[in-house]
Amino acid sequence: MRGKATLLAGLVVAAVAIPSTAALAIDDINTNKLEKAVTVNGILQHERVFQRIANNNGGTRASGTPGYDASAAYVMQKLTAAGYEVSTQEFEFPFYQELGESVLTQVSPVAGDIESATLEYSGSGDVTGVIVPAGGIVIPATPTPSSASGCAPGDFVPASATDPQVALIQRGTCDFAVKVANAVAAGYDAAVIFNEGNPGRTELLTGVTLGGPVAVPVVGISYADGVALYEAAQTEPVTVSVSTDTLSETRTTVNVLADSPKGDPNRVVVVGAHLDSVLEGPGINDNGSGSATILETAIQLAKEGKKQQQQVRFAFWGAEENGLLGSEYYVANLSDDELATIYANLNFDMLGSPNYVRFVYDGDGSDDPDGLSGPPGSAQIESIFTNYFAGKGLETEPTAFDGRSDYGPFIAAGIPAGGLFSGAEGIKTEEEAAIYGGTAGEPYDPCYHQACDDITNLNTAALNELGDAVAHSVGTLARTKTGFFEDGSRMAVGPTLTAESFDYVGSHLRR
Repeated sequence: MRGKATLLAGLVVAAVAIPSTAALAIDDINTNKLEKAVTVNGILQHERVFQRIANNNGGTRASGTPGYDASAAYVMQKLTAAGYEVSTQEFEFPFYQELGESVLTQVSPVAGDIESATLEYSGSGDVTGVIVPAGGIVIPATPTPSSASGCAPGDFVPASATDPQVALIQRGTCDFAVKVANAVAAGYDAAVIFNEGNPGRTELLTGVTLGGPVAVPVVGISYADGVALYEAAQTEPVTVSVSTDTLSETRTTVNVLADSPKGDPNRVVVVGAHLDSVLEGPGINDNGSGSATILETAIQLAKEGKKQQQQVRFAFWGAEENGLLGSEYYVANLSDDELATIYANLNFDMLGSPNYVRFVYDGDGSDDPDGLSGPPGSAQIESIFTNYFAGKGLETEPTAFDGRSDYGPFIAAGIPAGGLFSGAEGIKTEEEAAIYGGTAGEPYDPCYHQACDDITNLNTAALNELGDAVAHSVGTLARTKTGFFEDGSRMAVGPTLTAESFDYVGSHLRR
């Protein structure tokens, strides 16, 4: 998370920067009935089914596995029974699995193991060769990011045609995929990428994606280990052995889409949550909690039967954990006419974290150091949530749009977006613990992307509070007669985010 402020501070900023009429851009809709209908028990009923599906399918519901297919079938059955027009959107994606941990060993002139992590979509194999540092390495590291190592093809001396060689590259500036592609094009047989060395960029380089399959082994290491290899290579040849064990193949998965029978199909609110888990676990919080909540909201919205101004499309995304691939496919395959009908995107990813905080996506950019906001309309979506919680006497924290969830492709297309998040692997602060309870110094979700993300890994208070806010936001955007952009409505405060603004693609770093 980037910097956070209390709700009070956020409201002060809003009051100073934005006319008071701005908050009236969206009608004040009474959603009490829908909120009461979307219960924790209803959400948990779906979560129990997701858990049983995982139990019966090797402990996972990842896209490209039978566990995901069973999850999609369950969601489709429930939505069809509720009266929605349900369809699936099938797409191929690069399925990736790490079958064994990477091993990086310095062979000579001094032998020793080096801690490493396989980068997502790394090739599989064993390579022993001489380390060759790429151009652009900055040592010692500057206080702020400045390395462009490996970003240009000219940073790589052409590799030997006969003897294996391993490129040593520093993190910085461009995408990891660009660095590795340049190394492969120059003929290198493996790549080692070390962290940049600036504050927050010193530890073991892990949680990184290359965006798609590459042919050679690629591992990440810490800044300190990278410096040691780099300095040793300045005086004599340094030989290392790189070993990775991965599986990359093309598989098929689906998005599940359900359109409400009511509302104007020329103004569509897309309410999304990713349905897939990681391979390592059942994903009952990440993101069974978001999927179960919007599923229950869809069922109760249909039962409520009230007139809607906008059509609501509930979307259950596939392959989010592989890099937002389902939502990217959906947005990329909208025709120009279809794109014009999308009114807004609500995104709900992890709503039941055990050590939770009420995070609201920072639509107006007021909490971003660079002032980057979501597309026009995102500020109003943010205010739907902050005003709702304030009315309940509950504080919130803004969380940056950083590309970690399925709002990313919508923002890149200029669609207003917003939503809620209860926290992932980040550490709860003392200030947050004082406001929200829980334990300072511990992760919001200690089972994030692990096998223990099961039915016991949920905070029912979080599901209650955030579930009601989901119901309120869906009901409000479905029924409001007033749009985002009439005279006096609030627009984005600062420069607008684009696809290139994001350091993440899903849960993985891309640069």
